[in-house]
Amino acid sequence: MEKRSGINGNSVPGCPVSTAAAEVTTKDEPKTCNEKFLVFLKRNLLVILTVSGVLVGAGLGMMVRNMHLTRAEITYFAFPGEMLLRMLKMVMLPLVVCSLVSGAASLDTRSLGKLGGIAVAYFLVTTLIASAIAVALALIIKPGVGAGGLNTNAVGLEKFTTNKQTTDSFLDLTRNLFPANLVAAAFRSYATEYKNIIVGNSTNGSFIYQTVPVGTETDGMNILGLVLFAMVFGVALRKLGPEGEGLISFFNAFNEATMVLVTWIMWYVPIGIMFLVGSKIVEMEDVVLLVTSLGKYILASTLGHIIHGGIVLPLIYFGFTRKNPFSFLSGLIAPFTTAFATCSSSATLPSMMKCVEENNGVDKRISRFILPIGATVNMDGAAIFQCMAAVFIAQLNDIELNTGQIFTILVTATASSVGAAGIPAGGIITIAIILEAIGLPTNDLSLMLAVDWIVDRMSTVVNVEGDALGAGILHHINQQDLKKQKQQQREQEEELTEVRVEAVANTREEEEEETSPLVTHLHPGRAHDSPMEEKDAMESFL
Repeated sequence: MEKRSGINGNSVPGCPVSTAAAEVTTKDEPKTCNEKFLVFLKRNLLVILTVSGVLVGAGLGMMVRNMHLTRAEITYFAFPGEMLLRMLKMVMLPLVVCSLVSGAASLDTRSLGKLGGIAVAYFLVTTLIASAIAVALALIIKPGVGAGGLNTNAVGLEKFTTNKQTTDSFLDLTRNLFPANLVAAAFRSYATEYKNIIVGNSTNGSFIYQTVPVGTETDGMNILGLVLFAMVFGVALRKLGPEGEGLISFFNAFNEATMVLVTWIMWYVPIGIMFLVGSKIVEMEDVVLLVTSLGKYILASTLGHIIHGGIVLPLIYFGFTRKNPFSFLSGLIAPFTTAFATCSSSATLPSMMKCVEENNGVDKRISRFILPIGATVNMDGAAIFQCMAAVFIAQLNDIELNTGQIFTILVTATASSVGAAGIPAGGIITIAIILEAIGLPTNDLSLMLAVDWIVDRMSTVVNVEGDALGAGILHHINQQDLKKQKQQQREQEEELTEVRVEAVANTREEEEEETSPLVTHLHPGRAHDSPMEEKDAMESFL
């Protein structure tokens, strides 16, 4: 008998449970209010500490803000938060590579192809829906209309410029999928820059220059290339059969050891989050001016994230599983808090994997396969932020968007969010790609940087929520497939049982020539009967 314990509305396969064990569990249940409170506190201590870290950090930041710290003092104040980010990034590389190799190798090729196809479809559809919601809200609320006088100088911001072409951006995305050096991909990624070269002389004697794209290596992990390689490598180990078992065991052990490190790091998260939030509040310049000047944009973005994260994604989860999505999400408060504080989907990945497996009972093979991919390619919140920003900048410059430009925004945002870096302010570059695609100026991108610290936090929370619900959906589909396979096996066994017939061979020659594996002697005891009884039995049979 399988143990089915409801964890956040999900059934979890476990060990056989005896009646005695059930009685012990019943006896050990807390009866008084104090005992129940202590049990609740013990189970949810980390979540309570993490949420408290955000609240205490906000209050600490408001207090320290009045002390007018210098830039150096702010850096020292933010040091504990910086240590948290460094620790999370430290375990990210082994976690992503080992979990994907382990997950891809543990799933058979047919299941891997089916689950991978469903995951890609889920990521693309949800991102496209998020983009459509953002564009619709921007066209309805019109956050940029009437704000034409707002510019970079009005809010005291530095100009943000980019000259990267849309075509080169997507080519770089494809190049990063196939890194030339796996070791270098752990800390560098490919990027295109431009160089002017002399191609000839004009009639008046001046030189003719031509802009040529030149490939360079930029700092930052090429997570996209590592994800693709780890998946393919895991499938290759699976194909090796017994020869690949040793290496698969190595990656499994490496992955489990990394999860132990994640467990230790999680207890430092409340302290790190407290100083991350506090230092961000101290760094803010004039909050009142930003909120009053960009209030409609912040409101529209917030509404878009609430609609997508609070209505659309839970409805999709419910449509697939027929389970309460908010019960599922209640076990992920700690990762959501980490996402809000760090603004990084990648940094939230260790916490998300731990909570999805332990609190929601998602199969490790599913979570360790799909969550690293989702942290890389599934950017629903980023798509909302980018589409809203593109329409806002168009309205800011009194440019009326036509149907073709709106369609270009939707497609470009959906495609470019795949390659968006899972780091703070990683979506700003992607907005520049969208603006270049529809021919809008990029001079006002500094305004997006001004409110990025607010909007990016909501975007990251929606990003990781989409990843978690996707893992829950795939876990449910996988469980249904397993049930169907078991049902088919039972039916086949029943058919084989019905086919078995009782028969006695007439002669030794017929027994040797005609006996089928399906024909069995149901009365073995008759082999020892007397010759007379055997003769009577043969006559009766004939």
